[in-house]
Amino acid sequence: MSWVRIALAALAGGIASSMTDWLFMGDWLYKRYDRHPEIWRFRGGQGEMKAIVWASLLPFLTCAVFALVCGRLHLYSYSGTLKLALAIWLIGPLPLTIANVLFIKLTPAIAAAHALGWLVKLAIAGLAVTLILG
Repeated sequence: MSWVRIALAALAGGIASSMTDWLFMGDWLYKRYDRHPEIWRFRGGQGEMKAIVWASLLPFLTCAVFALVCGRLHLYSYSGTLKLALAIWLIGPLPLTIANVLFIKLTPAIAAAHALGWLVKLAIAGLAVTLILG
């Protein structure tokens, strides 16, 4: 398992999935986020730049750990990495998103976008592993 290739998979996956985060969780549904402004930490977007920077780094962590897990499990095929991505999504992000919607004022469209964004992010990580490590 080459650390350089893992770093490249994490970097490529992180960059690509950052773009999907912007699409699924940001720009696409931006108007819907203001429906319940009392749930947000930063009123009117004031002071949220630090949070945006930290949130932008998280896809790189997700992709790096995904690449490490695939390397340890010797998963380098499209079907293997995509099945792992789906399993992780069903174990973590999907139930967590549904639970959050049950307790937090999030519209169904935002919840669906968050859940699909996670699935796409994990699938991109799987594709990066297959293309770079495989």
